Amino acid sequence: MMRIMTKNFETKFTGWSFILAALMLWLGWALSPHHIGEYIVASDFEAIGENVWTWIWMYRIHIFGWVTMAIALFALVAVAARKPYRVLILPGAGMIIIGTFTLAIANAYFYNFGAWGVGQTMGKSAVEIQAFVNDILYTNQYVTCFIRFGRVFSGVGLVLLGYGLIKWHIVAKWLGWFTVLLGLSAMGIVMGIPDNYEIYKPLFHIKVIWLVTMGALILLKGIHLPKSES
Repeated sequence: MMRIMTKNFETKFTGWSFILAALMLWLGWALSPHHIGEYIVASDFEAIGENVWTWIWMYRIHIFGWVTMAIALFALVAVAARKPYRVLILPGAGMIIIGTFTLAIANAYFYNFGAWGVGQTMGKSAVEIQAFVNDILYTNQYVTCFIRFGRVFSGVGLVLLGYGLIKWHIVAKWLGWFTVLLGLSAMGIVMGIPDNYEIYKPLFHIKVIWLVTMGALILLKGIHLPKSES
């Protein structure tokens, strides 16, 4: 099958979307004055309250980073999901998008409850604050599950997408292998070591690197497409 390297407005939009998603995700995290861990705990409210508006805006940027990542993947599908690529590109990107929005919803919960909790706990004793945290324990558990399975769902999609990148050399093959390994790592670490939050925290930073790399290579090299349907 004849293929050509396509570089046009579509690939530029896709590439910049990947890079913008990475910047928003990482800067929103890096510039945040406080990071919530696996759960919201009593000490979070005092820490957030010390610089609550900066925390709110950084969280907004971070959440819209997840949204922009989904936009980048939708754009990739729009460009590359054609015969014969679509059998892997569409389900792969689709599963990553499902995982991405699951993570966005989980982060939106932390954003909302974190900011709301500052007002609810202001002036209360340590015992009263702990009672408030206990009241949201079940929701905390659900949201932690969302974070874990958001990463697992994304991992499944990354494996499928990576296999498609390798099989048809849509982008550089080494990037396809990077994509597959990232997906396998996400599934293996989260499901194999479910009770150690610190071990799978680095996956976020690796995913940011993957987003930057995808965006940069698409901008520089374009995307391989079938000649007859390019």
